[in-house]
Amino acid sequence: MSWLSDDEDEDRYSDYEVRVRPNPKGSRARTKIRPSHSNAIVGRVLGVDRGRYQVLVSENLAEERELTASRARELRNDPVVVGDHVELVGDLSGDPGTLARIVRIRPRTTVLRRSADDSDSVERIIVANADQMLIVVAAAEPEPRPRLIDRYLVAALDAKITPILCITKTDLTDPSELIANFSALNLRMLSSARDEFPLKELQEVLSGHVTVAVGHSGVGKSTLVNNLVPTANRQTGRVNAVTGRGRHTSSSTVSYRVGDGWIIDTPGVRSFGLGHVDRENIIAGFSDLAELAHDCPRGCTHLSNAPDCAIAEQIEQGALGDAGMFRLDSLRRLLTALS
Repeated sequence: MSWLSDDEDEDRYSDYEVRVRPNPKGSRARTKIRPSHSNAIVGRVLGVDRGRYQVLVSENLAEERELTASRARELRNDPVVVGDHVELVGDLSGDPGTLARIVRIRPRTTVLRRSADDSDSVERIIVANADQMLIVVAAAEPEPRPRLIDRYLVAALDAKITPILCITKTDLTDPSELIANFSALNLRMLSSARDEFPLKELQEVLSGHVTVAVGHSGVGKSTLVNNLVPTANRQTGRVNAVTGRGRHTSSSTVSYRVGDGWIIDTPGVRSFGLGHVDRENIIAGFSDLAELAHDCPRGCTHLSNAPDCAIAEQIEQGALGDAGMFRLDSLRRLLTALS
């Protein structure tokens, strides 16, 4: 309780000088307006390594060059992947030690995704703007995995990418049985003996396209890329003699020019999650079975307990030959995993 009068109390505090510390963050008005970057140039992302991006600019022109870039802060929540067409500003000379900045990602025509497993809906973008998928599988060493091929086919067709099957190491084992599993599909197939790739045919297939190469570890995918692009120097490995599995060698996704096309080499995988794929679109990856499904009753699940499933009935009657039951079993496994 103060014993001073109101006048005395006012005089007492008038002797003090009140100082207000300025807000260092308030010196500039907040704004959501971003620079237009009207002087940005367009480039193609060739590789990604720990937050740095190798980008090709002025493609097919006399001043074509590669440069290293970082990602602008406003893109921190937007993944930049191999195959992306991006807009860049900053030091665009490409000289050693210089760094450009990616400020925009142009709209993608296609996006190839995969998830960690079938129960994970979080997707990981592998590549952008590819229009072909080269599925590389070995006839032996390691043993082929037809159900993994089915997963690639589903992912490709879900992304509106044309799949192509390339079977390597055919000198070790006759691939006829493997081929028969997919003979009913309208699928282009290539084959080769170990280290004897059909380079001329491959170059024709890749010409004018952006092709992403995928496959199980140890199937010879990076060896194939090294044969197509001698300067690629992709690391290759051998199959483990005990487990029969390939070793993970290539650890990054990189794009290489082949004539007037591009091939994107991806690390080998042992699984390919489809948690991001709509269950209703799974049947589209089995185009041979999809044709049989036209006679299925509405809402048919195509599982073993589905009544009057036309696929099962026609396969029991010999549709698709010896491969029919294998194809149906593979479809049911995927549908069950994603249910």
